[in-house]
Amino acid sequence: MSEKIRVAMAQMDVRRGEKEANRTHIVGQLRESAERGAKLIVFPECALSGYVFNSLEESLSATETVPGETTRVLAEVCKELDVYAVVGLLEQDGDYVYNSAFVVGPEGLIGNYRKSHLPILGIDRYVERGCELAVFDLPFARIGVLICYDVRFPEASRSLALRGADIIILPTNWPQGAESSPDFLTRARAFENRVYLLACNRVGVEQGVRFIGRSQVVAPDGKILGEANGDTGEILEVEVEPYAARQKRLVFEPGVFEFDLIGGRRPDLYSNLLD
Repeated sequence: MSEKIRVAMAQMDVRRGEKEANRTHIVGQLRESAERGAKLIVFPECALSGYVFNSLEESLSATETVPGETTRVLAEVCKELDVYAVVGLLEQDGDYVYNSAFVVGPEGLIGNYRKSHLPILGIDRYVERGCELAVFDLPFARIGVLICYDVRFPEASRSLALRGADIIILPTNWPQGAESSPDFLTRARAFENRVYLLACNRVGVEQGVRFIGRSQVVAPDGKILGEANGDTGEILEVEVEPYAARQKRLVFEPGVFEFDLIGGRRPDLYSNLLD
């Protein structure tokens, strides 16, 4: 049955290395979004930690385990408010650090995704690559999570769509120079997979790097349902209808004008993608 839900992109200016301050801000944005009816709230890549570090050692004080203090705090808030959140952080796991984003809700920690494709930029120069693409079941939708640079690789989004994702969540840190992502890539990934794409970017300047904002919600037909500004913190709120993302076969005129972007694939021609 079709049901609309309100989603929120909590575009924010992250304070580099200040976990407690960032966590306090995240909780405040979570409460504000919930008060306005949002059921799913997305925060930027590395929202807890900041992104522009010059060595792994420099970042360690900003890392946190999953589960950890922030997942515990946000699970309590999500239970109180009956909402779900996706939050980016630097995750410490033994001797390794990952650029991660966790999913949390009233029932607690639901899942965690580690960024799979790493550019030569910021902390991504030093962290480990993730090795799994997963889809998480929420009461109102199935969501997949990618992080920033991942969206430049169409296979990642297609894999999540094939696993049944209705919504792809994309916490990002788009800096100046990455305008092609909100200009083209978000719309292309949503349209070619018939999914919603929710991209939450940050703003502000960190270690001389300026971030461009422009958080977006894109519909399965590639239309931008909402876009935040490029300069300041903002909560972008949009209603989405997850059921619409399950309609992969479009029939405009039966037998005359139809297309199916999933059923019409030719996997027998794509074997070289695994080479």
